[in-house]
Amino acid sequence: MELIKLPLPSSLSSPFPVGTYLYRFPISLRHFAPKSNKRKTKISTRASTVATPVEVERKKHDLLRAVQDTQRGIGTTSEQRSFIEEALVCVEGYSAGSPVDLSELDGTWRLNYTSASDVLILFKLASRVPFFQVGQIFQKFECKGQSDGGIVRNVVQWSVPGLLEEQEGATLLVSAKFTLLSKRNIYLQFEEVAIDNIKISEEVQAIIAPAVLPRTFLSLEILQFLRTFRRQVHLKSSESRSPGGLYYLSYLDNNMLLGRAVGGGGVFVFTRAQPLLT
Repeated sequence: MELIKLPLPSSLSSPFPVGTYLYRFPISLRHFAPKSNKRKTKISTRASTVATPVEVERKKHDLLRAVQDTQRGIGTTSEQRSFIEEALVCVEGYSAGSPVDLSELDGTWRLNYTSASDVLILFKLASRVPFFQVGQIFQKFECKGQSDGGIVRNVVQWSVPGLLEEQEGATLLVSAKFTLLSKRNIYLQFEEVAIDNIKISEEVQAIIAPAVLPRTFLSLEILQFLRTFRRQVHLKSSESRSPGGLYYLSYLDNNMLLGRAVGGGGVFVFTRAQPLLT
């Protein structure tokens, strides 16, 4: 075996200060060629295990039980979050790789749990401020019969106790268009934020239009204005694009929807709810 030194050109830099060394072997490279294996490799034909519907429902129940007493995510410990994540990943595995059925996605979904900070901040505010309440939160998808996207509306029911009805005194509505990018990834393009569906409390109604006195035209006009009030802000303008984000639908069936905001935005656990009028 002969050692040969090949000097590097002066125009190149190298981490080795003394150049590059090669070994000249006196034997042919064919000696190192892999030998053919005449024995045939046995290929396994065993099909992958398919979970039964009973098993899937049991795992879904375990997940819902894990998030049941968390106040939709605000009241969790690190140990609880780890347990919930484990249960969530287990359910997600049952639909890994399968495409989203937009007809099944269509409808109203109630939020049961989230780790998303932009949602948890609402729950924290409601727990600290006595004159602010957060009711149910929904996602409403409108995509039946579509193949590449549709409309999604984030619905937050909230209230100011004493002025508005409990839990459902008003509605914050965030509307977006979504596009199906791959089997389970959708891109949200937010378009509008609106406040509507104002429901004033009976106490406020009694002040505006007492039941024991004749209701004047002015008092009726005020009540009608409050009931039909709607304030909206368009997020999309001709000068700039509206905000958007990626959303991964990690599990979907007829009564459960799991999602993950891409980029560490949190996880979401939804269950099917009755249709909303929005």
